Amino acid sequence: DRERREEELNELRQLLEDNHTAVTKWKEVYMEKAMWERYLHSDGSPDPAAQRDMNTYITLWRDDPEVDITSVLKQCKLALKLVEDLECLLRDVTDPQEGQKYQEVLINLQELIHSKHLLTTEEFLKRASENIDTETGNMQTVVKDDNITLCLWANLKKDPRFKGLNFEEVSLGFQLPKQLAVSDIAVRILHTHYDHLTLLARMAQLNIHTPSCRFEEGKIKEYVLSSCSQLDAFILIVCICTLQSTVSSQSGKNCLQPAEGQESQIQTQMEGDLACPSAQLSAVDGGEYAQAVDLRQYTPLGGVFYYDVFYLPPQAHHVNGWEIRQLLNKGLQVFPYPTPEGFSLDDKEVVACPPVGVSVMLPDSVVFLETPQVARWDATGKQWKMDGITDVSYDEEEAKVSFKMASFQAFVLMQETYANFPFQSWELRPLGQDSAVFKVNGALFCLSIMIKGDQCMLQPEQGKGLSQLLGKWMSSQALQKAMLNGGINIFVNEYTEKYVSTCGKDPLTEHAAYEQMALFASACAFSWSKWNTKCGAEHLVMQACEHHGPAPVPKDSWSCYLLGAQRSQKLEITEKSEAFSLDHYPDSEFHSTFIHMLQDNMSTAGITRARESSYLFVDTVQSLLCASRPLMYS
Repeated sequence: DRERREEELNELRQLLEDNHTAVTKWKEVYMEKAMWERYLHSDGSPDPAAQRDMNTYITLWRDDPEVDITSVLKQCKLALKLVEDLECLLRDVTDPQEGQKYQEVLINLQELIHSKHLLTTEEFLKRASENIDTETGNMQTVVKDDNITLCLWANLKKDPRFKGLNFEEVSLGFQLPKQLAVSDIAVRILHTHYDHLTLLARMAQLNIHTPSCRFEEGKIKEYVLSSCSQLDAFILIVCICTLQSTVSSQSGKNCLQPAEGQESQIQTQMEGDLACPSAQLSAVDGGEYAQAVDLRQYTPLGGVFYYDVFYLPPQAHHVNGWEIRQLLNKGLQVFPYPTPEGFSLDDKEVVACPPVGVSVMLPDSVVFLETPQVARWDATGKQWKMDGITDVSYDEEEAKVSFKMASFQAFVLMQETYANFPFQSWELRPLGQDSAVFKVNGALFCLSIMIKGDQCMLQPEQGKGLSQLLGKWMSSQALQKAMLNGGINIFVNEYTEKYVSTCGKDPLTEHAAYEQMALFASACAFSWSKWNTKCGAEHLVMQACEHHGPAPVPKDSWSCYLLGAQRSQKLEITEKSEAFSLDHYPDSEFHSTFIHMLQDNMSTAGITRARESSYLFVDTVQSLLCASRPLMYS
């Protein structure tokens, strides 16, 4: 082993370097090709990287008087695509000034999308009396597309016996107290399948104490990378670096001034969050942040539900062929509830304001492994909070959550981020050349990820949900993001250890194991071993064997291998052994690398298949293994 050590290490190092070089070159060519194809197939939408084009687009759309719901939703779909493109630009940007431009455009777009939703809502409610439901005497309507579900109800009859309404076609409902049932109001439930608020909450949780806006950059990056998805982390770090650069260049100005005339409902939620760090990135050591949801421990899923009550706009009167309508030109006005002085009934009795109820069906795009948690949006503190929510009930069979809140607020459904940890077992099995399946039996959910070249496809083994994922091939990074958004988390970050019990392994030894497993994933199967928890932090134990074809690995084919920083060996023990032992398998060799250890028990055809693996396949397998770290969290 000592005589061949240098040769084996050099061979492994060369294999890894060749693969890395090939992957890097392929990604560069791919990005150039994608940019060129985008240019050739332009659909007339603005270039998100060109600030002048984006400013023109935003100005023209803001001034567009169109309020037809079909046209507006089509425009919003394009705007959401531009938001995604801007997020990608923020992820890759290196120039702080460029980052600031993308950031400002991103926030303006998000605000504009919400203001357009308000305008279409107002247009519906202005004509509520023309669309009265004959059975209830009120107006109710549902509009939906791929990105939003809009439910509207206008109280025209003012029946004191009215309790609530369920929009059956979308399984959304609300319950009102008597005080509101006799008021001149309209109720809106807007479910956006995307989430523009949680990123703001993550920023508010950054523990920054310096009012001069000079951030502890390392501390911020540590928090951001641990609590966000990879994309959101890059966005936040770019925003922070941008703010640092801006503040230091403005000689004492702590905040970027918002543009004039940009007022909308979402402005109360988003205004200044990224523009004024001294006000919004303040300390979270108590006060209004004490009840904030820890976004490292919990993850919002399924988008945001905006639950609002408005004054019903004046309705038209028809007299002698004329339509007479009072024009207020103030837009939709929020109905204050609860009111500090309570409600007066029959001009005699003043009563308190009871809570309002709401019920929602769990979105079919996500999986909730446990009973969902409900959190409300605190617009003042820019945080999700779980207080103030009562009478929560969960019907698992119907996948429906009902609860009450003291006021009308946006809310989300949440799940513990690491509910599926630790893994009960795992297996990586080849299906053919450059093809494999990675199976993980989590604490609550079992799944398989099919790997073919540089593409992956999720195959959950039970339950509903994930409608947007099933049967779709995508890159490893795209799959990881989609799974996180879908509530199926098998991926770790540097804070996972604080919430999940682990085996406690040396990270360098562990990473080296994943690199070598990926190199031989076309020809060898790998699996968990119960002895991995018994061998100490400096060693790893897993099962492995040569395997061909899609059939399961025969139980008697597995062998146990011990991996260390200096040496790998085949062990004499099996999974059925009564106690752990470091004794090596009789007549077996010691090797300095895992792949050379494997080759001792492989056929010539198997070694050839492993050595001919595509660099894209190797990179994809390694990406999944490093992201989930099964040797640490099983």
